[in-house]
Amino acid sequence: MNGNILKHIDGHKSIIKFLLILSVLFGYFLFLSWKYDMATGGVVSALTWSFFVLCTPIADAGILLDFPFRLITGMKMVFSELIVWVLAISINIYAFFFADSYYDKTVVTHIFHKVLSNPWPYWGLIALCAVGTFLSVWFGDQVMDHVRSKSKSKGHLKARLAKAGMIILLYGTILVIYYDLIKTLGIDFNQIG
Repeated sequence: MNGNILKHIDGHKSIIKFLLILSVLFGYFLFLSWKYDMATGGVVSALTWSFFVLCTPIADAGILLDFPFRLITGMKMVFSELIVWVLAISINIYAFFFADSYYDKTVVTHIFHKVLSNPWPYWGLIALCAVGTFLSVWFGDQVMDHVRSKSKSKGHLKARLAKAGMIILLYGTILVIYYDLIKTLGIDFNQIG
């Protein structure tokens, strides 16, 4: 019975977090709509969201949907993240070829356009982010599966810890390469803020 209560509470917390993040995105859309117009606000908001999906090596923009979706539906986060990536790529294929002027509206979307329009080396950045994102989502699925599983044997735990260590090492390597590529974009993180 306590497990059902905890799932219920976790589900409510996830829904609240999701709604808070959604309200931030909606606020950003409203700001951009006020600054430009409603269509521009919508497109630039979608491009900004897709930048965070495709150009950050963790499932930040996707995890906003993945984790609550997993709690509500039980579907593994890696599958919902695939849907998020397909949506983000689709938005950018359309915008890049048919409405590329929207990329000039904000600093983030301008940088994103530079990444998209220079396949070498910047598509490597997207590939690196895909590996990092799906690795982090897969790891999150593994943690959730472990918490819910009844198998808590020492051998099972040792295997999971070894796997976690390898994932952390791989993820650290991804982050080092990611920041080296970001430096070539001319972004100084010390001056942003």
